[in-house]
Order: sequence, then C-alpha cells, then structure tokens
Amino acid sequence: MEILIAGGGIGGLTAALALHARGHAVTVLESVREPQPLGVGINLLPHAVAVLDELGLLPALRGMAVETSALVFANKHGQAIYRDPRGLEGGYSHPQFSIHRGELQMRLWAEASAKVTVLGGQRVVNVRDEGNRAIAEIATLDGPREQAADLVIGADGIHSALRRRLAPDEGAPCWRGVMMWRGTTWAPPFLDGRTMVQAGHSQAKFVVYPIGAPRADGLQLINWIADRRVQEPVPGLTAPDRADWSRAGRLDDLLPTFGHWRFDWLDVPGLITRAEQMLEWPMVDRDPLPRWQLGRSTLLGDAAHPMVPIGSNGATQAIMDAKALADALSAHADLDTALAAYEDERRPMCARIVEMNRKEGLDAILDRVEALAPAGFANLADVIDPAEVAAEINAYKAAAGHRTRAP
Repeated sequence: MEILIAGGGIGGLTAALALHARGHAVTVLESVREPQPLGVGINLLPHAVAVLDELGLLPALRGMAVETSALVFANKHGQAIYRDPRGLEGGYSHPQFSIHRGELQMRLWAEASAKVTVLGGQRVVNVRDEGNRAIAEIATLDGPREQAADLVIGADGIHSALRRRLAPDEGAPCWRGVMMWRGTTWAPPFLDGRTMVQAGHSQAKFVVYPIGAPRADGLQLINWIADRRVQEPVPGLTAPDRADWSRAGRLDDLLPTFGHWRFDWLDVPGLITRAEQMLEWPMVDRDPLPRWQLGRSTLLGDAAHPMVPIGSNGATQAIMDAKALADALSAHADLDTALAAYEDERRPMCARIVEMNRKEGLDAILDRVEALAPAGFANLADVIDPAEVAAEINAYKAAAGHRTRAP
C-alpha cells in the first residue's frame, strides 16, 4: 500500500518503520521543517521496547538511555511507600528505558529517513476521500499542495487536524486545574542511579529519574517533573492558551510548594534551582472517541488518545499503536477490516487508560497515604496494607498492557 503519515513524532516514525518492514511504501509529513532534539525525558515501558527491538533499535536504545531498575512511590517526605521492579529486574522480557525524548525522536527520524520518504515543513490540514483513495491537503511554506495515498494515518498530536474530521466540535483539550513543569538538571546520582521516583500526592507531585550515564565529573542528567494544582476542577474549566504551552517556567511558581522537599537521598529544590531548562505545560487530555477511522484514514498516538502523563503511557501507547496497525494491515487484505481490527485491539485499552489516569491512576495510592499520614510514618504497615498497594499497582499495570514472563 501507499501510506501517508501525518506527523513525525515518536508514534508516526515508529509506524513508518513498522509499516516499511511489512513492505508498504510510506511517506512521513512533519510540520516542522528541521526537527531538533527538543524536550526532556520520557520512559519507554518494556512492551514498547519490545516493538523497537523488533525494528532493530535495541542496541541504539541501550547506548542512549538509562535502564530503569524500579519505580518507587514515596510521600512528600521522601519515605518509600512501594518499590516496583521494572524491566528485566521486574521479570519482563525487555528493559524499561528512561530516555531524552528529543534524542529518541532524532534517532527514529534518522532511521526512517534511511528507509522511507520523510519530509519536513509539510503540515496535513485535511483529508478527503475520492473513490478508494485518500487525498491529503498539505500546507507548506511554498503554498498548498495535495498528495494521494491508499491510507492516511493521523499521528499529528493532541491538536490533530485528522481528529477534527471525527470530532469537529470537540473544542479545547480537557483540563482539571493541574500545571506541569518539566526540567533537566546535572546532579549527583540518587539511589542506585537507575531508579524512577514519584513523590508527593495529586495536589503536588515530584517525579524524577536519570536519562543518561554519569559524565566524567560524576554528575548525571536528571529529568524531573513537578505537578501542582493551580485551580480547582469545575465544569467548563479551560487550560491556559495554547500559545503559552511549553513556555519557560519560573522558580516562583515551584519553590513555595517544593522548596522544602529535601529528602535523605535527594535535594528537590536544588534540582529545580539548578535546572538547565524548565518548561511549563497544562496537564490535559481529551475524551475518548467512539471511532478512529473515517474513510481511508485513521488515528494513532496522541491524535487518537491523548492522556495525562501518568504511568509512562504516552509514547509507549503510541508505539503499541504502530505495531498493532502494522499487524492488522498484514493480517487483513481488506482495508476496512484491517482498520476495524486495529481499533478493536487498541481503542478500548487506550480509553481505559485515559479514564484510569483521570482518577489519578497509580497516584491514588499517594493520595491515600497523604490523607492518612500527612506528617509521614515510622512504619508503613501502620498506615496502609502493603499488599493492598501491590494489588492496586499490579491491576493498573495489567490494564495498561504490562506483561511479564511469569504468569
């Protein structure tokens, strides 16, 4: 098939590689003319790493990323609530990687450019069907143009033009009053140098993990995310204007909340004040759609299922979409049947993750401990049953697609 992908992010580029491996002729159109390694850190869960391994990228990932050993849940005092082994240490077939988003995207861009047509400065603004072909309407710096394909995949993010065809009256993304600040800081390694930590609760949470090996002076690039509720959720609450997304964060927005979070193993205000960069976003998602296909087009990644970043699901679920779509197109000769099979596999799971994350996902555990022991604890078992915590974490992981070797 001739397949056109709108969007050269992680999901779109992974889809391009997966579809090329199945023999399809793929063109990727990215709105940015010259992509740069921008952004901060993300986590790739083992089931996403398995997909990238199938595409031959595991050696490159090992050289670029930190192999996450565990996810630790902690209170705002830095006291551990639960340690969840990850990757090979957790019994998975593949590692979990903490990695710089921009570096991963540039590596995928290079891999895709060597195998398929990848064009920058090309933004798909609409798609229409003519017979059994899709016609993409494309905006470029040189003016509008059109390109025909057997299938157009919308991997163009939370503000997707292809999604608007399915939900023209959807409006702005959903916001519940939480802002998110992301930064990177060179700092001494903490714990074992490979651990990811979520500390605090839903009103104020600090997530931290390394995204590179220590350099010669012993410092390690640490990625951190600070979430803070700035407005109470009410009907009709709208996020800050889109033009303000990814703007530079201010210390005054964070230090009143996190300025006293000094743990035995981490100096949180020190990380914040020494940050190389600090950017601000509203924590938003969208309501699940009843379908992703319209004619000879479908959606993938954030265009299909934008979700708040809880549980390291954003990039991981986009990568899983890419595999599922490539598998469905290989298994079914009829395009409508293939796209229906893809949706049947992916849409219910992703809708479930969106809903779980709206209920705080795994962070609900942090809220319960905060409510029961705001001053901290001497013995966790006096506050909450550790078996209850483990059961809740494992139930979320199963619903989000985690699969270990052992049953």
